[in-house]
Amino acid sequence: MNRKFIKTVFIYLLLSVSLFAKPYIILISFDGFRWDYLDRGLTPNLQKLIDDGVRAISLKPTYPSKTFPNHYSIVTGMYNENHGIISNSFTNLKTGERFRIGDTSAVRNPEWYKGKAIWETAKRQGVITASYFWPGSELNAEKRRPNYFMKYEHEKPYKERVDGVIDWLNLPNENRPKFITLYFHDTDSYGHDFGTTSKEIDESISRLDSVTGYLLSKLECLSIADSINLIIVSDHGMTDVSSERTIVLDEIVGGYDYYLQGDRAFGMIEPKDSNDIEEIYNKFKSGESNYKVYRKYEFPIYYHYNKNELITSIIIVADLGWSLIKKGNSNNNGYSISGGNHGYDNNFMDMHGIFIANGPEFKKNMKTGTLQNIDINPLLCKILNIEHEPDIDGKLENIEFILK
Repeated sequence: MNRKFIKTVFIYLLLSVSLFAKPYIILISFDGFRWDYLDRGLTPNLQKLIDDGVRAISLKPTYPSKTFPNHYSIVTGMYNENHGIISNSFTNLKTGERFRIGDTSAVRNPEWYKGKAIWETAKRQGVITASYFWPGSELNAEKRRPNYFMKYEHEKPYKERVDGVIDWLNLPNENRPKFITLYFHDTDSYGHDFGTTSKEIDESISRLDSVTGYLLSKLECLSIADSINLIIVSDHGMTDVSSERTIVLDEIVGGYDYYLQGDRAFGMIEPKDSNDIEEIYNKFKSGESNYKVYRKYEFPIYYHYNKNELITSIIIVADLGWSLIKKGNSNNNGYSISGGNHGYDNNFMDMHGIFIANGPEFKKNMKTGTLQNIDINPLLCKILNIEHEPDIDGKLENIEFILK
């Protein structure tokens, strides 16, 4: 056997491995990082990724523009009404069971989660996945979790999170995850506490950019660096709120007994007596100011938020920056409201987040318009060369133009 033939076979084998090897994806969330925070001149590391990759003007969240629903929409490709996580906190009024993001038992209960996250889809098709925090990643059902996952620790130092991801990428090839999620809460926390124009939020933006720089420096040292794709997103934006912009529900429907769910930016109302539904609705309708009220069945289709059985009979959507208040709630006493909030109509730009993509699968120096977060799931499946779930709402054709 001559050397030329051996060399040809060797090159062919190398090309075959390259062609059929799955690329790597790291999906990163900067919670509450509004779309225009990138334009403040505080993010040189993120700008490097943008200059060599893709930036969307904004990333449109699902309604309501809350944290858990949107993180789960990103990884499932489904609207909230379909994947079941309809808010950060909600109650099944028939059973009394409550979902609340601060309740570890609830957030790990797989019964609440109706969609299939990307790690479920990938795992079933032989792709190893990992999550250094992401809503829905630590369910009490092994087949519904990533191969590797970390239980959420809010105070976990950011560099330790990055180092954990690098450790996974240093595993032997047969054990190494091809898809990894990574989560940072910083801009959400400081946006809520101090608002969108504060020095604290600017410091938070800079802090996340520094973490990005740390991650990039670590990735550059890996032998697989050229195969890694980064996608940086946020679940929603943020807008400023004030005690001078409140809607006191008791002043509109005082005397009626009802359940209230939601979080100041929107309200789900269920009268305790079903005979009161029309009367309560009409009260809200007649006093409609700085909010919109709808019966569930007439809720505008563009919200994709009326099919789920846990959604209440009446839905109130506050105008941007206004807050729904009910007397007697401990956090409402004195109506002291400041800082920022989200959860509002997802068509408002203040509610939009960021989308940055960089790596061998993506075009370079490309700027595009607003993308929808439900389309990220089929994009991930395309890159990983796996089939997406048949019942998703996202569409690959809405986003695949950013790929090479």
